[in-house]
Amino acid sequence: MFNGFVPRYDLEARIQHSKIDSWGYDLPGARMSRVEGPDTADFASVMSGLVENLNTEMNAPDNLLKDAMMGNENVDVHDVMTAMAKAELSVSVATTAVGKVIQAYDKIMQLQI
Repeated sequence: MFNGFVPRYDLEARIQHSKIDSWGYDLPGARMSRVEGPDTADFASVMSGLVENLNTEMNAPDNLLKDAMMGNENVDVHDVMTAMAKAELSVSVATTAVGKVIQAYDKIMQLQI
């Protein structure tokens, strides 16, 4: 590199070992354990939860704005703006999810049996 200087690093000593890469150590390997099935709800409960969450997120900015206008000292304009950003993000996620569900339904309907 510079004037014949070549840095020498002991890379193996710098590696931080974890349970994932526990070769040769007395740690139980995380990859070797059995895989548990995820506890997921059915599609209808996921979609109803999405709608309920969307409704809650959409009402939050209005409620905070009313509290701020009434002079509540615990509510700040920043809280209202944060709630509005969360509501916008929730609408975006819900719109994307509904679009993907409709696309999947259209693909299923196009399948030839």
